[in-house]
Amino acid sequence: MTISARGLDFRELNRRIKDAPETVRVEECYGQRFIGSGMRQKTLTIAGTPGNALGAYLDGGTIVVNGNAQDAAGDTMNDGKIIIHGSAGDALGYAMRGGGIFVRDNAGYRTGIHMKEYKEKRPAIIIGGRVGSFLGEYQAGGLIAVLGSGTEGVPVGNFTGTGIHGGKIFIRTDRELTGLPAQVAVRIASGDDLREIAPYLTEFGGYFGVDAGALLTDRIYVLTPNAKNPYTQLYTVN
Repeated sequence: MTISARGLDFRELNRRIKDAPETVRVEECYGQRFIGSGMRQKTLTIAGTPGNALGAYLDGGTIVVNGNAQDAAGDTMNDGKIIIHGSAGDALGYAMRGGGIFVRDNAGYRTGIHMKEYKEKRPAIIIGGRVGSFLGEYQAGGLIAVLGSGTEGVPVGNFTGTGIHGGKIFIRTDRELTGLPAQVAVRIASGDDLREIAPYLTEFGGYFGVDAGALLTDRIYVLTPNAKNPYTQLYTVN
């Protein structure tokens, strides 16, 4: 089933998606918010640019965006997949607790903030290009990978991993990582690390036509919480 989003506000568009069969395509999307919010089973393909909170509280199914996505895609998602054939805005995967987000190009600030995991629920965010500052801020679990393809210099901004206390961040770059917060421990990926991330890169490569094996031959850093120097500053006092 195909739905034209032209002229529809986000409430009407989401009502039509909810009433649609298991496979639905949305065309002429121009910034409508909350598309696929709380979705559980459908396969939803979007042509255009969905607005903020794409796939918020997603609980299963797959959302494919043939274009860019705006802020807060995958907000508090619990399961399912979001696949973006373009770039994403700020706060991608905010408080994400399950499922996977795959972005072909770049993402904005605060990607993966407050990510968490519990038992078998392990969320993952894979970014093909670069991200802005505060990547993995207060991360409590899950896996983030920034692959740096098509970028110059270090593919992350400032304050990467600020407040991290769980999970891992993988950064592919031939540059030295400097200026990391004290609560971040960094190392070059080991064989075990590469085996851990390989299935995610293979999945990424399948979506976007990228050779995952070639990615794994490059230098990849792994960032984890520094148990000897945990984050303790919650507020700034003047």
